[in-house]
Amino acid sequence: MSLVQVEDLSVRYGARTVLSRVSLRVEPGEIVTIVGPNGSGKTSLLRAIIGAVKPFQGRVVRGSGVKIGYVPQKLHVDETLPITVSRFLKLPRGVAVADIDHALAQAGVPDLAKAQLSKLSGGQFQRVLLARALIGKPDLLLLDEATQGLDQRGSASFYQQIETVRQNTGCAVLMISHELHVVMSASDRVICLNGHVCCEGTPAVVASAPEYRALFGSGTGGALALYRHEHDHGHDHGDHNHDHSEAAE
Repeated sequence: MSLVQVEDLSVRYGARTVLSRVSLRVEPGEIVTIVGPNGSGKTSLLRAIIGAVKPFQGRVVRGSGVKIGYVPQKLHVDETLPITVSRFLKLPRGVAVADIDHALAQAGVPDLAKAQLSKLSGGQFQRVLLARALIGKPDLLLLDEATQGLDQRGSASFYQQIETVRQNTGCAVLMISHELHVVMSASDRVICLNGHVCCEGTPAVVASAPEYRALFGSGTGGALALYRHEHDHGHDHGDHNHDHSEAAE
């Protein structure tokens, strides 16, 4: 049974159609990445999946009992607000201290519970948002450009943490990313979106698809051989010359 199944989904804002007849599914334990140019409907798709946007047509079906964790693109917090990470993670309802500590450890920042939220770096804050999403022990983690604003090293570290979370918890991941080199290293499947599903499949299949190359060029094609799951091949690719093509959301 799929965790989430999107069936013939269309989304409109007024007279403007942002998604047209999109269908996809996410299976347990897999990492699926959505790529696409600005205005392609990526965020609207995630918002429809969590129920924040009402479909004009089609539907989103969750598997029975499936829990979803959501990491937003950004979250604005008043910098003058004196609140610790632990207190933030207890909002809007009380959460056990042990659950907070466990979630922060899973997010790779076990020592931040007593830190002031306003004093965190961008990378630390994104890890706290990840911890917040993990507190509910989700079956599916949704990430909306979760590394926007981070430098390349911070982004790579964050996505490595996501892979660790997947390995340790077995949760599936559906993420939007504008970092194509990351997509090619971190995903089981890629869905190329431009108001509709242009193409989908393994990273290698998508990167060679004419629809993908029409949007992004062929820059990532030559680098694909360098990007494979470490658990598939068991060696480090860190010394290779990585392709850093990006397409902004």
